[in-house]
Amino acid sequence: MARTPTVTREQVPEGLRSVFDAETANTGGVVAGGPGSVMIHSPEMRRRANHLVNYLRDESSLPKQIQELAMIITARSMDCQYIWHAHAARARQQGISDEFVDSLRDGKPLPQLAPDLQTVVNYALECFKTHRVSQATFDAALNQLGALGVTELSTLLGYYSLLAFNANAFEIDVPEGGTESRLPI
Repeated sequence: MARTPTVTREQVPEGLRSVFDAETANTGGVVAGGPGSVMIHSPEMRRRANHLVNYLRDESSLPKQIQELAMIITARSMDCQYIWHAHAARARQQGISDEFVDSLRDGKPLPQLAPDLQTVVNYALECFKTHRVSQATFDAALNQLGALGVTELSTLLGYYSLLAFNANAFEIDVPEGGTESRLPI
């Protein structure tokens, strides 16, 4: 169980109950797991964040393979078991090699990927390591993804970092099952 109990409608300030109702309409009035179970403590913030994540997942110019690659790099960089659990198998399904996923999980040297994917790896890892990117790394990403894609990639890394902060701080439980080993932390 997370560090806070599942939020009920009655626990939400009166002025936010209509937002709470809208945000939980598809889940029977509760959000029982995942980072959303934390974010629903602030229903309006969660509503606004959901607009962004829905765009990033469903309308972004970034191919799903790049999205999943960015998500697992974020999970590893943030030591987030929940995001790792949710996305490592998906990354494999999107064609990220087992060798890469396993090496990333275990903190081993990463094998080179195809040039288009390696550009994303270089960009993401440099962002997490130095909190900025060199001109050469930026230019490589810009040449491959364009300004739209680099903006969306940077925002995707930031959004999943936001989720990781919530999942880690509130100690969100990793669901049972799944095919992936936990991150060695």
